[in-house]
Amino acid sequence: MTAAPAPAFEAPASEAGSHRAPDPGFGVYVHWPFCLKKCPYCDFNSHVRNAVDHDLWRRSLLAELDHYASETAGRRVSSIFFGGGTPSLMAPATAQALIDRIAERFDLADDAEITLEANPTSVEAEKFARFRQAGVNRVSLGVQALDDRALAFLGRQHSADEALAAVELARKAFPRISFDLITARPGMTPASWAGELARALEEGPEHISIYQLTIEPGTPFHASWRRGELDLPDDETQSAIFEATGQTLAARGLNAYEVSNHAVPGAESRHNLTYWRYGDYLGIGPGAHGRLTLGGVKHATRQHSAPEAWLESVGTHGHATRARDPLAADQKRQEITLMGLRLAEGIHRDAFVRELGAQPEALFEAGRLDALREAGYLTLDAQRLAATAAGRLRLNAVIDHLLG
Repeated sequence: MTAAPAPAFEAPASEAGSHRAPDPGFGVYVHWPFCLKKCPYCDFNSHVRNAVDHDLWRRSLLAELDHYASETAGRRVSSIFFGGGTPSLMAPATAQALIDRIAERFDLADDAEITLEANPTSVEAEKFARFRQAGVNRVSLGVQALDDRALAFLGRQHSADEALAAVELARKAFPRISFDLITARPGMTPASWAGELARALEEGPEHISIYQLTIEPGTPFHASWRRGELDLPDDETQSAIFEATGQTLAARGLNAYEVSNHAVPGAESRHNLTYWRYGDYLGIGPGAHGRLTLGGVKHATRQHSAPEAWLESVGTHGHATRARDPLAADQKRQEITLMGLRLAEGIHRDAFVRELGAQPEALFEAGRLDALREAGYLTLDAQRLAATAAGRLRLNAVIDHLLG
């Protein structure tokens, strides 16, 4: 591995100098599995249905929430995240019922972050005010591109103008907004991306997520790629786009606090930070995953994926848990490393001790850790283990080598 320039990547200003691990919080994730159309790049648990019984889904989601609330009584909920699928297609009354029930069954923080993922179609944007009344205080918009041809290629159902209009409506409705863009699309160059990013920055975002297009097995894009019909930018072009993105956003005050996420100080996604800091979170809804520490043991939970199977199980058992497995020490070591090294702040020593009862020097093979430090890809000091800018540019390879 050869060191290369990388974009500016700063820890959240309020935490960069902290000697103690920040509280990861406790989150509740609610999965809404339905979309109007399946995008050709998407491998998420999303489904298209002609009709949805919203009253039945509301009752079922509340039932599964109640099941887990009985096991996690007293936990302070710092964030709620409605993901999918397309959760902006749910009835706002469903979101309100879930938020109200969380407030009843848990200690919901006064300043809890409550996020809704939404697509920027005009139909969904018209519901923003009702979601705000329901208690949602942050929206994450799946803009994905600001080029109409690219949007058509990605299978999106909105135009660039509709996306920008939705951003404006969201800004009026919610205290905090974010939106996503996808880079490394076929035909993209650093110059063409620079123009698209500049247009996005005209909206003055406080948080923006930039993801590279990945070809996931089982998707229509994967089939096209195998047939040689997708010509993605080469590695050098992708690296140049990644580097230029970080530099451009940092110059505008949006620091890359995580590999793909940029924010002005204080606007970081608290819910996602819970994941990356390896905190506990409850996952309800079809296919939802969770991490719960019960009786001093961290468990991985997973709900039935198919919507109909999930509904049937909840109707019979009050929940649809398909797997609930205690995590072995090596599994936790892998997970905390995979998640934490994505962050600019890295992994605090306190977090290693909290989850594994040991310092990082005792958790990784000394030769591997030393080699990555000497190569300039990792740093380890009195507070934390972190990837350097060069290390984050090739993070998968760094983590694979570290974990052996």
